[in-house]
Amino acid sequence: MKCEKKDLLMYAVTDRRWLNGDTLSHQVEQALEGGATFIQLREKELDEARFLEEAKELKKLCRKYQVPFVVNDNVEIAVQAEADGVHVGQKDMEAGEVRRKLGEDKLIGVSVQTVKQAVLAEKLGADYLGVGAVFHTGSKADAEAVSSETLRAICEAVDIPVIAIGGIGKDNVEKLAGTGICGIAVISAIFAQPDIRTAAEELKGLTEKTLSRKRVLTIAGSDCSGGAGIQADIKTMLANGVYAMSAITALTAQNTTGVTGIMEVTKEFLGEQLDNIFTDIMPDAVKIGMVSASPLIAVIAEKLVQYHAKNIVLDPVMVATSGSKLISEEAVAALKEYLLPLASLLTPNIKEAEVLCGKRILTDEDMVSAAQEISEKYSCAVLCKGGHSLNDANDLLYCKGTYRWFRGKRIDNPNTHGTGCTLSSGIAANLAKGYDLNTSVKRAKSYLSGALGAMLNLGSGSGPMDHGFELRGTYCQ
Repeated sequence: MKCEKKDLLMYAVTDRRWLNGDTLSHQVEQALEGGATFIQLREKELDEARFLEEAKELKKLCRKYQVPFVVNDNVEIAVQAEADGVHVGQKDMEAGEVRRKLGEDKLIGVSVQTVKQAVLAEKLGADYLGVGAVFHTGSKADAEAVSSETLRAICEAVDIPVIAIGGIGKDNVEKLAGTGICGIAVISAIFAQPDIRTAAEELKGLTEKTLSRKRVLTIAGSDCSGGAGIQADIKTMLANGVYAMSAITALTAQNTTGVTGIMEVTKEFLGEQLDNIFTDIMPDAVKIGMVSASPLIAVIAEKLVQYHAKNIVLDPVMVATSGSKLISEEAVAALKEYLLPLASLLTPNIKEAEVLCGKRILTDEDMVSAAQEISEKYSCAVLCKGGHSLNDANDLLYCKGTYRWFRGKRIDNPNTHGTGCTLSSGIAANLAKGYDLNTSVKRAKSYLSGALGAMLNLGSGSGPMDHGFELRGTYCQ
């Protein structure tokens, strides 16, 4: 039996302490009616015969609601009751021995508290992990708390699903956002409540909201006119259904006719912004725009490594499509040394790709060759943007030895301020939502076309696009 992440969203664990004259099967059915997605029978009081009878009864009930049913600790009861599997702790039978007794078609869950325990459990055949206690819990008052950092590290270290356990309820489940878990295990938050069905329903909804809303961080400069930089990134991310956060590298005074002033933040303040974001609301993806100073580039790289950032989309803003240099040679060298090797995807325009590969790009074949060279040099995927200077809005994605063209039709709109920011932010948003790289690029290009096609016309120069073109009919009437 395969363990699906969706089955682990709200993992309900029984506890006889909260019966108060009710029956366990009635309480479990209320939890299932409220949306529990997985049931674990945890029994410490009954003799073997009554335990087996109860297990068979709950298994039958779980079949009715088509949710997995496992027994806590007791492999023999699980086998006799034909349960879907067993959940064991660190002091119980290890996962390999459980597998030998259960067979290959049953589920094995293992409780862990450290990365080492998690990796070993996966190696020995665990199908999912329960990590905790993440908060204080009455069921295991002596359990040592597992920090959010450790929970996140465990999720990153294994390929099997991870759920958080211990003291979780409506008042604190949102604190688990961004840790990488796929669900929560609860006891009293459901079974100790006067209305079990309603409690389960409300907690499930809150958990779905917490775990489904993805978060993206943009690290870039501010554009006070709103067309590019941080402002364009946030608009794009919102329009693509993710929660946007920002770390500002510089303030600019600019409008559609040009930039008149730049004030960079200090490396210390940029580091402080990043610390505050990563330690509280962990991003599911990171988009990096123009960073013009070497010390800022170095601190960004340091923090990305420190916090194990993932899905890093780097728009290596170095050269305008007109050919004008935008950052110093020193900053270019710092980008190459510190940031490019950390990226999941680079999105250079033709001129920037020429800087990165050291040769001219004049044809489609040159784009393929350059993208391959850059990809192999920095161990990342590369989206080489055809843009204005080579072909009709056709971009080339090179990843792991293969390439794909994303064909586009040029939109006759002179207002293209912020197209690069918008495309890379759209890709980051879709990667955060779990789309693969090809799909993320396709969706981002489609959104960009829509924003350009809306034909917004503001300012005297190259104006911004309409990032909210899809929202017009919903909120603006």
